[in-house]
Amino acid sequence: MNAPHTLRAFVARRPIATFFSLAIALSWLAWLPYVLSDNGLGIVHFGFPPVLGTTQILGMLPGAYLGPIFSAFLVTALAEGRPGLRAWVGRLLRWRVNWRWYALALFAVPVVLTLSSLPFAGAFRAPAASLILVWVLGFVLQVITTGLAEEPGWRDFALPHLQPKYGPLRGTLILGPLWGVWHLPLFFTEWGHWPDVTVWSVLEFVGTAIAISFVMTWVFNRSGESLPIALLLHAGINNYLSVAWAELFPNTDPKLAEHLLFAAFTAAALIVAAATKGRLGYPSRARELQAVQ
Repeated sequence: MNAPHTLRAFVARRPIATFFSLAIALSWLAWLPYVLSDNGLGIVHFGFPPVLGTTQILGMLPGAYLGPIFSAFLVTALAEGRPGLRAWVGRLLRWRVNWRWYALALFAVPVVLTLSSLPFAGAFRAPAASLILVWVLGFVLQVITTGLAEEPGWRDFALPHLQPKYGPLRGTLILGPLWGVWHLPLFFTEWGHWPDVTVWSVLEFVGTAIAISFVMTWVFNRSGESLPIALLLHAGINNYLSVAWAELFPNTDPKLAEHLLFAAFTAAALIVAAATKGRLGYPSRARELQAVQ
């Protein structure tokens, strides 16, 4: 057996492990200059120039694209060939879903997080027209950067491979921590507010990633495996924290937003898990067989 066939056979036997290993290794390797630069640990004295007001575009985004989305494409191509790639791209383009899922993806996070912040975050400032414009522009940017870089890997590749093998609950409990751990090197950069980072803030972030994953799994399954819905939800979370929260609650420590995000999504994860009895919207085996027949 020649080398290409050996590689394909190896990846086909271990697609999940190969994907996660590649996604983490490629991203971490690509992020190394950002971590070592003056925008991170300051070991190598050069800085990434800001683009659109942030160094993350040049420092973080290339590694994000190189990790989840590229690894998902590569593993799918090697393990499943063209049929697998068609299914992978098909979920990415599955935008014809009930309008309620778009409403949930676009508005649930701003509404829930704003309401949950009111008792704790002090004075609330009504959004100005300029904030709405910035929120819309930021949302578009989040969709084509973070959302598009990550979700074709986490939800479009990993989740459809994990759920049939481990079930929705255990599959999410595998995906959530790995998704959180994937971000770890970024805590040594401006992305993670270095050097103002503690072990507890990292653990809280990973816990939040796990909680969000429960909600994302439920949304992905219930929307008919529509990646655009999952992508919009992910972008909405990032955009609200990056753009809106500090403007709506200007006199409050921004770290409170991270605590409230953890609390809100933990509550949502528990509710979704309990309400679905751990199925998280995943069809039962009987429904799967019926759909095939």
